[in-house]
Amino acid sequence: MSGEMDKPLISLHLVDSDSSLAKVPDEAPKVGILGSGDFARSLATRLVGSGFKVVVGSRNPKRTAGLFPSAAQVTFQEEAVSSPEVIFVAVFREHYASLCSLSEQLVGKILVDVSNPTEQEHLQHRESNAEYLASLFPTCTVVKAFNVISAWTLQAGPRDGNRQVPICSDQPEAKRAVSEMALAMGFMPVDMGSLTSAREVEAMPLRLLPAWKVPTLLALGLFVCFYAYNFVRDVLQPYMQESQNKFFKLPVSVVNTTLPCVAYVLLSLVYLPGVLAAALQLQRGTKYQRFPDWLDHWLQHRKQIGLLSFFCAALHALYSFCLPLRRAHRYDLVNLAVKQVLANKSHLWVEEEVWRMEIYLSLGVLALGTLSLLAVTSLPSIANSLNWREFSFVQSSLGFVALVLSTLHTLTYGWTRAFEESRYKFYLPPTFTLTLLVPCVVILAKALFLLPCISRRLTRIRRGWERDGAIKFTLPTDHALAEKTSHV
Repeated sequence: MSGEMDKPLISLHLVDSDSSLAKVPDEAPKVGILGSGDFARSLATRLVGSGFKVVVGSRNPKRTAGLFPSAAQVTFQEEAVSSPEVIFVAVFREHYASLCSLSEQLVGKILVDVSNPTEQEHLQHRESNAEYLASLFPTCTVVKAFNVISAWTLQAGPRDGNRQVPICSDQPEAKRAVSEMALAMGFMPVDMGSLTSAREVEAMPLRLLPAWKVPTLLALGLFVCFYAYNFVRDVLQPYMQESQNKFFKLPVSVVNTTLPCVAYVLLSLVYLPGVLAAALQLQRGTKYQRFPDWLDHWLQHRKQIGLLSFFCAALHALYSFCLPLRRAHRYDLVNLAVKQVLANKSHLWVEEEVWRMEIYLSLGVLALGTLSLLAVTSLPSIANSLNWREFSFVQSSLGFVALVLSTLHTLTYGWTRAFEESRYKFYLPPTFTLTLLVPCVVILAKALFLLPCISRRLTRIRRGWERDGAIKFTLPTDHALAEKTSHV
């Protein structure tokens, strides 16, 4: 195959230009690699750069030698496994059987399995790739590691990817050796236990954003509900009762009316579980009882819910900028000018509406700016640079400020519309009145928790105080034993 696809992941220019990859000290620990694919080349580059002496085993060393760093020795598989004690197996599961001819040379070696099954293979095989490799080489110690690290992360460095490397094996000494290598390469090893955990470790790369599933479904559900509600009020009602065709509002106007509703409710759902958790602690009088599972999962998904709230708010801002660009908006301006001329009105100015719009837009910009700050500090690179107090202040205090600003933004948008009969279409209240329910509950609960009598009690509970926390000791009945009992 010719073109871009036949080029190796690591360019020769990158390898040759890095002087640290050109020469490795003779006393460096030797590591073997079986395989010559993209991952093997990236792994060899990272190992050489970390101070290891690398020997690569290939079926055709002459063809693949030019793809590896010059400091790595590329030879036949039989020679590559003779001296290293740790050997990375960077081949697919279906090629494991081709390595059986090396069984005698691999006796007592540590084999590090870095392979990953496809989703179909994971469901098809009961045993993991690492367990299958261990069954083929019973005289070796198999370690599952580095399968969650991509070839690009190995090439670019751990700072550009996930630093954690799950490691599992039945031999603690082998896990310790591979963990030390991971640390030397700039990664952080995570002990996952015995080799039976390899199936779970191999399932990690197959998961697609597992923490985002429930928050995304929640956001989609809210969007569908609010979109249907706005469709009935803004499109269906004029069509059925006034014979006005306003279906042109569906792509932009109705979406723009729905997005802030979803963003506002999602933001309130970020802080509602904290209110419920505090109420439970006050009711129980202790912090040493587990929350219900649904509340515990809710607390763990707050970050994702908050980011989705920011996403919807940002889309709402973009859609709002696009509103004046619509052809329908231009026609409305022309029609308004014609009506003004026909009504013989030379000056059209409503002071109250002008002030309402100015305040409404200003509060919206402030709320979006605060949400942007929350979203930025949620990034791992930014969050790791903050201490706990700074992070808590941004996510908790500024987050609550964003909720208050969003509430004021919504109230100034609605103004007196909630009390106008003409706003109730099909007897349905305006959409903004529905969105105010949960945020107002959260704000009122937060205000109650700030009362000194409740705040002091909640602080004591979170510092370990218990309502029924008096510890009772039963003294022994034997008087001689009682004298030996410490009264400290």
